[in-house]
Amino acid sequence: MLKGINPLLSPELLKILSEMGHGDEIIIADGGFPAARLARNLVRADAVGCVAMLDAVLSVFPLDQYDSQNFVLMETTGNDQPPAIWEEYAEVLKKHEPDAHIEHIERFNYYARAEKAYAVIATGEMAPYGNILLKKGCIR
Repeated sequence: MLKGINPLLSPELLKILSEMGHGDEIIIADGGFPAARLARNLVRADAVGCVAMLDAVLSVFPLDQYDSQNFVLMETTGNDQPPAIWEEYAEVLKKHEPDAHIEHIERFNYYARAEKAYAVIATGEMAPYGNILLKKGCIR
């Protein structure tokens, strides 16, 4: 046990987050994301939702302050209303990285970027468009 570490951050995930360098990316994936097919390094967190995992990860993970695409969501297909979960993401982001902004990219560009990501955390999140791409920065 460690003090001050969110219990959702497993030893495997902490190792991956520590190994990542400036500019490396990680995906927090919803339950429908093709994580096993796309991931170079796959971390299973099937009993966890994306909001809780995002809060845990951002408690130890600095975002890249030099890249505006340090927090990226997948664009919806069609004229859908923004998913309600995105508001929750914005609250968690503001808590940990108040100067960061949410960006969006097209679905297939998102998948291409995910293939290059250092790791994918596969959650059990059921909300549509729940995937989050994070780009690591340096501790400020």
